[in-house]
Amino acid sequence: MKALLVLLLLARLCSASLVPEREKDPEYWRGQAQETLRTALRLQRLNQNVAKNLILFLGDGMGVSTVTAARILKGQLQNRKGEESLLEMDQFPYVALAKTYNTNAQVPDSAGTATAYLCGVKANEGTVGVSAGVTRDRCNTTKGQEVTSILRWAKDAGKAVGIVTTTRVTHATPSAAYAHSANRDWYSDGEMPPDALEGGCRDIARQLVENIPDIEVVLGGGRKYMFPKNASDVEYPHEDKHRGTRLDRRDLVQAWHDAKPPGKVAKYVWHRRDLLALNLSRVDFLLGE
Repeated sequence: MKALLVLLLLARLCSASLVPEREKDPEYWRGQAQETLRTALRLQRLNQNVAKNLILFLGDGMGVSTVTAARILKGQLQNRKGEESLLEMDQFPYVALAKTYNTNAQVPDSAGTATAYLCGVKANEGTVGVSAGVTRDRCNTTKGQEVTSILRWAKDAGKAVGIVTTTRVTHATPSAAYAHSANRDWYSDGEMPPDALEGGCRDIARQLVENIPDIEVVLGGGRKYMFPKNASDVEYPHEDKHRGTRLDRRDLVQAWHDAKPPGKVAKYVWHRRDLLALNLSRVDFLLGE
């Protein structure tokens, strides 16, 4: 058993050392992106107007093979062979592909790929919202390696922004929009090791509330990471797996509400009926979990 642990540790250390130094610099990736755009513009005359609104739909694991499978399934559900079917995205006037891989792993995970997709920078497996200069689980490698997302850029430009997900709002994919963490699984401080807490690293749920406190809309799951350890859940009060996990005893929903500017209306909902009952024209900030 000890030998296996040693081998796993060596494998992790070796994989981290294989990342070229240039790939640890966010500007390396941003430079590549700019050159790709310049090349595309030289090839054809593209629409360069500025969009008023932008919605990014991200299907987790949505590579070419997954899209192909969806296209075939759609056709077969319509009693056809399937391959000849067309998805709505197949009929868009413009289509592009993006490579969202990890710098240190052959098969990527949602944290590194979301960082590539939302921040434009490739990262190590298991890390989110940081450059490849951060090693998974090592809190002390995080400082100075944070990278910003398109959500942050839009907010800084005065835009209204939001995150809506079918998974936890602290999950790897959505958290790349606002968080910087050496481990995608640090949902609350209850999931963090003592050395990370002592090193000053913050859990992802706390970063949701503190990093960009004026996100207009946040909808998803993961409610238990927002509440004190063993606090009963509003929907499943008798199920232990849904109880709060926070060791710091904080109520982050209340902290989210308290951080809003005076005069602004902030609403928290946990049930569909509460969401439908809202007059959204009179709500400035919405959190639903």
